[in-house]
Amino acid sequence: MASRKKGSDQARDTSNRIKDPDDWTTGDEPMTGAQASYLNTLATEAGETLEPDLTKGEASKRIDELQARTGRG
Repeated sequence: MASRKKGSDQARDTSNRIKDPDDWTTGDEPMTGAQASYLNTLATEAGETLEPDLTKGEASKRIDELQARTGRG
């Protein structure tokens, strides 16, 4: 029998959903150092070059693409 979540558990599940980078309030800011570092690792593994001037949102999307390509995602 499946258990059902109540009240705050359901609200927490909804609030923790992953937002589309296009909907981020800070998505137009420069990518973070952590994003740049991880992107560099993924780009190297994929045999590609890293675009240095990505926004946070663009970097997130690029990470998703390279994770899929390298099998890390």
